[in-house]
Amino acid sequence: MKYSGKVTGIAALIAAQVMAGSVLAGAKFEGSDGKWISFGVGVRTSFTAVEDASPSGDDWSNDFNLDSARIYINGQISENIGFELNTETFWSSSNAPFDEEFGILDAIAKFKINPALNIWAGRMLVPADREEMSGPYYANIWNAFKTPFGPADQGEDHGKGNAGLYGRDEGVTVWGRLGAEERFTYAVGVFEGYESAGMGDADPDDNFLYAARFSYNFLNVEKAPGYYTGSTSYGAAGDIFTVSVAAQFEEDATGIVGDLGDFTALYTDVLYENVLENEGVLTIEAAYKDFDLDGKTNAFGLFEGDSWKATTLYLFPNKLGIGKVQPYFSYSEVNPDNGSDSETIDAGFNYVIDGFNSRISVAYSSTDNGTNDMDAFVIGYQFQY
Repeated sequence: MKYSGKVTGIAALIAAQVMAGSVLAGAKFEGSDGKWISFGVGVRTSFTAVEDASPSGDDWSNDFNLDSARIYINGQISENIGFELNTETFWSSSNAPFDEEFGILDAIAKFKINPALNIWAGRMLVPADREEMSGPYYANIWNAFKTPFGPADQGEDHGKGNAGLYGRDEGVTVWGRLGAEERFTYAVGVFEGYESAGMGDADPDDNFLYAARFSYNFLNVEKAPGYYTGSTSYGAAGDIFTVSVAAQFEEDATGIVGDLGDFTALYTDVLYENVLENEGVLTIEAAYKDFDLDGKTNAFGLFEGDSWKATTLYLFPNKLGIGKVQPYFSYSEVNPDNGSDSETIDAGFNYVIDGFNSRISVAYSSTDNGTNDMDAFVIGYQFQY
């Protein structure tokens, strides 16, 4: 077998475009007949200070955190069959005193018929909005997740009484790229969804969760493996204007037996990126979510209502030391039908050393939920290889 310490082949394309949802990077071993396997790692670590976290409400908490630690394994068995296996440090309130465990994030068997028809089976990201499909490593700011998560982000495991974990669930997704320049991307999947935890619980018939996402690239086509996304390309992909819509549905997933309701989620998001004449990069991302529970409560942490978010970033063209500075401003609102609205302002900057592979972030956020304010400060670093 041939060993390469650098990313080669398809992984080089992904690294060049820095628009992946997972990493085909690190060390790659190439065999005969196009077979290969690659290994990579990803780490996110931070210092956070949160106001009003103490009982007195007058102090700041101060914490060093291991936010994420991942191992990436990808490979190609034949021209049409590949696989992906990624791990993650899962945080769980039931795993005291350590509150963490290392487990399977993705485990996907990949079958490629042609660019327009691919079939993935196993544990994978459920098609949703760009924020979900980018994940923390390929978001454009450190604390990107300020609007409510979908069902696949709820729970502490993939068992009964849960609907997935870290945006993943078990199922099958059919996806592909269509058109002469592959401007249109679709992903349609069927997943376990919420699983009844016992007598009287929602979804007594063990219904599937159905999910779909459709995107169209009006300018340059985003280069990413599978149906993953990124929330910026740092200018590597040129000018981008992509509009996407997504939806999720599961019958009888809310309420209790005798008073059941359906779960429906609608998403839309836009990514605009412009490489300016001075080679600076302007990035604008916006998203809207709407959750409908048929007026019922649910067991997986969601509520009826809508939310939206908009983020603007500017990457300066010239290096400052070993990286480029990218200040940003983000605003988000969460509006439940029954409950108090909240709004969050995020401001800060990224120090971009090597795209998503090496980045320092400094961020301040302020959230107002109508009854009290909470301020937070974070310095974070992520690297991938």
